[in-house]
Formats: sequence, C-alpha cells, structure tokens
Amino acid sequence: MAVSKRIKSFLEDQGVQYEVLIHTPAYTSQEVAAVSHLSGDDFAKVVMAKVGDDFVMVVLPASKRIDLDALQTFLGCGTHPRLAEEKEFGTLFPDCELGAEPPFGNLYSVPVVVDESLTQDPQIAFNAGNHRELIQIAYKDFARLVQPRVGPVIRQT
Repeated sequence: MAVSKRIKSFLEDQGVQYEVLIHTPAYTSQEVAAVSHLSGDDFAKVVMAKVGDDFVMVVLPASKRIDLDALQTFLGCGTHPRLAEEKEFGTLFPDCELGAEPPFGNLYSVPVVVDESLTQDPQIAFNAGNHRELIQIAYKDFARLVQPRVGPVIRQT
C-alpha cells in the first residue's frame, strides 16, 4: 500500500509541500525513526485513546509515552481515558495499514490532541498510512490543516 490517496489529495488540495521518505518495513514508532535516520524526538507517533465511547488521536514524539492522567486533566473529562486496542479502531482508518495511521484524525472524524513538545520543531514526520513510508511537512502546515488541541500529554520521567 502506498501513501494513502486521501492524505496525498488532502495535502495537495491544501497546497502543502511535503516529502515522502521510503524506508524498510518497520512496525513500531521507534523502529520507523531508526530506519528513517530520525531521532525518536523527531518522529511523531499516533496513540489511540478511548474516553468512554469516543476515540481520541494523541500525537506525541516516538521516544515518549502517553500520560493518561495528564490526558484526562487536559481534556477535562470525568471518564478516565484508556489505550484503545487496534481491533477497536482499525475500521476507522480503512485506507491505512493497522498501526500506521497518520496524525490526520480530522480526515477520519477523530479529534486530535498533540503534545506541546511537537510544536517546538519546524518539521513533523509521521507514518504515511503504511509501514514503509513516512511524510514530513512543516509543523505550521500540520497545525493549520488539523487544528489539533495542544497540551501536555506525555509522561514526565
């Protein structure tokens, strides 16, 4: 599977310059970062959380872990979020390989939360909907297209 047509069309329709980087197959965010010669801080991974019956797409550096308590506080919800299982959300992204979802939840009717640390970099790199390609764009373009909620959602070590 190549870059999702939905994502490619979206970026092109919005006039966003992007780069597709091809890499050997990799299945975890840290593996993708390594085979792409990026640091884990420079590759954005998607973590799907479930809050009650709703999904939330959380985007954070590959080298970090989500803090579900911080996510709950940030969202201001009474229900404690939990990590969603792939079998629960796989059908939400029909044009993507399972586990390679790009951080464009807005294209799939899923709200997006981005950890504030990612806003500091001029570029953001992420899975292109498969396990062999990633996309790199300017963070400002990503923010404009997705309009994510930005807050502190990573575990502090």
